[in-house]
Amino acid sequence: MRHFNYLTGEEKKKIFLVEPAFFERDSVQELMACALGAMLYMPATREKIAEDIISQKHKGLMSMAICLEDAIGDREVKQAEELLTAHLQILYEALQNEEMQYEMLPLIFVRVRNPEQITRIAALAGQTLSLLTGFIFPKFSYDNGRYYFRALEKINQSLGTKLYGMPILETQDIIYWETRQETLGKINEILGEYHDLVLNVRIGATDFSGLFGIRRGSDQTIYDIQVIRDCMTDIINNFCRVERQYVVSGPVWEYFMSSDRVLKPQLRRTPFKQQYGENGLTIRSKLLDECLDGLIYEVLLDRANGLIGKTIIHPSHIIPVQSLYVVNHEEYEDACSILENSNGKKGVIKSIYANKMNEIKPHTNWAKRIIMRSKLYGVFNPGQEFISLL
Repeated sequence: MRHFNYLTGEEKKKIFLVEPAFFERDSVQELMACALGAMLYMPATREKIAEDIISQKHKGLMSMAICLEDAIGDREVKQAEELLTAHLQILYEALQNEEMQYEMLPLIFVRVRNPEQITRIAALAGQTLSLLTGFIFPKFSYDNGRYYFRALEKINQSLGTKLYGMPILETQDIIYWETRQETLGKINEILGEYHDLVLNVRIGATDFSGLFGIRRGSDQTIYDIQVIRDCMTDIINNFCRVERQYVVSGPVWEYFMSSDRVLKPQLRRTPFKQQYGENGLTIRSKLLDECLDGLIYEVLLDRANGLIGKTIIHPSHIIPVQSLYVVNHEEYEDACSILENSNGKKGVIKSIYANKMNEIKPHTNWAKRIIMRSKLYGVFNPGQEFISLL
């Protein structure tokens, strides 16, 4: 698999100094955890999931979640499970008949309702379970966490495979301040026990917001909702520490069409016009019409806070999100310089861009993360930026 594999060789050469590298579904866990990019959620009741994957309808799609939980009604569960099984069977047969190449299959996760459903899906799917990368555990808590992972572990042992689990933190004992610290500590114990099976920790900002009857607008980011921001700060503090090595992804972005604006658009005109002239302004207008300026700003804030990966609900979000994970030339040169000088002979060096000082020890972990991102998403040539991929 490879990010931006839809680009031609000439386009890649123009855009990238370092092209995104290939990775396998059984690549090391650290690499896989950062590779998910924009994860497209869709209800299992959607009828053409398999057909859309086979036809590669969604350009750039690398990971997806087929939802059996909140995206479907309580009375639709049996139908949704049957349709999920049918989707997997169609994909399995398409691969067997060489109607599609295996490397074109996105990383597929199933969002279940409870631990028991994991076992039931495994039985229904049979050999087609091999198409999955893992399961997503909603409403993950200290009370149900071990049951989720035990169900997953049992399947892995019986089938000789390695499916991952991705807990979603979205319950009231996490968002309410009086129980948060103790709850996060207990969850950390569970994740520590099953560290090799935890691919990603996800934040359920929609459920958190629902507990307070609030919702961010299309010209706001989740960081503007202070009660959610405060909780996310504690989640990052718990799980993004270097010694714990968890990858935490950004919350879902809910909007895909423009609504009435109160605030000014958050995309400057200049970069678009400089890159593409008048056509660049057309690209900018399209992004604004689809409310993507808010999404872009939120992803930048996610990235600044150490989060990587984003839950999305519309295919138009895939490329804007993933283009923002490409490492720019300045970041890459700084990271390489820091790691090359980590032999103890120097404590601080000037950036080759002559606009900052790079301190070797405190910036080393940052540099390692930049290099990891550069392997998966590539490095822009000087003068290129995310606009180049839109």
